[in-house]
Amino acid sequence: MSAKLSGRTLFAAVYGDPVEHSLSPAMHNAAYAALEMDRAYGAFHVGAQKLREALRAVVALEMLGVNLTVPHKERAARILPKLSDEARLLRSVNCVINREGVLHGDNTDARGLETDLRGKQVDAAGKAVVIAGAGGAAASAVLACIRMRAGRIVIANRTQARAAALMRRFARVRGVCAIEAKPISVLTNSTLMGQAALIINATSAGLRGEEFALDYAAAPSDCVFYDLSYARQPTPFLMPAVALERRSYDGAGMLAGQGELAFELFNRRPPPPGVMPAALMHYLGRD
Repeated sequence: MSAKLSGRTLFAAVYGDPVEHSLSPAMHNAAYAALEMDRAYGAFHVGAQKLREALRAVVALEMLGVNLTVPHKERAARILPKLSDEARLLRSVNCVINREGVLHGDNTDARGLETDLRGKQVDAAGKAVVIAGAGGAAASAVLACIRMRAGRIVIANRTQARAAALMRRFARVRGVCAIEAKPISVLTNSTLMGQAALIINATSAGLRGEEFALDYAAAPSDCVFYDLSYARQPTPFLMPAVALERRSYDGAGMLAGQGELAFELFNRRPPPPGVMPAALMHYLGRD
């Protein structure tokens, strides 16, 4: 954040409900400080019924833009008149950019996840990927895995009809691989788990204290477990994988990746390399 706010300071922010836990301000303000830019990033509590008004405020206050988190991503995609192709495909917006008074909706989640997976040398090319969940986070995971040229994607969800709807949405995407919709019980299928190169949790079940019925031991020794959620300690989804000494990652890297992309969209220049991830890891106690 700039050392001294002034009448010339330009602002960006994150809207959410809740939003107090967000580490986006720490990342963006670290980048502003490193670049000595007279800009600042805040966090605003915006209830679901106030989203339309809060988006109008972005234009009225001449803000650079805003990131969106729960519960606003899907509704914003229905409100905003201009959407990127990616936001339209995902039916979700996590980044709203103010361009001369016109709001543009984009979604950087899939790109952030892909960047993090590639950076961690995760190889999904031609291999089987299992994704638990069928909501907006799962959609981003499916798109990232398509771009990583996965050979097979299995979407497992409690409501199989939702998994099937997500499967159909991506059926015509260029470069799409075989996508299957399965009930959540498939996570205990030792044959499928034995073929998986990457297993992604795109649900919030673990953070709600629910146990994961998943055959961790059946997965190959080089299988990667990735939770889109993140916390200071391993998430409930990751703990059994950690105990088995499998490669395990949470979504902190994805958060940093999508944040760097959002920074560039807001400011028309990239952040300094490594600054935003370092700020995030510091606040998570991992530096």
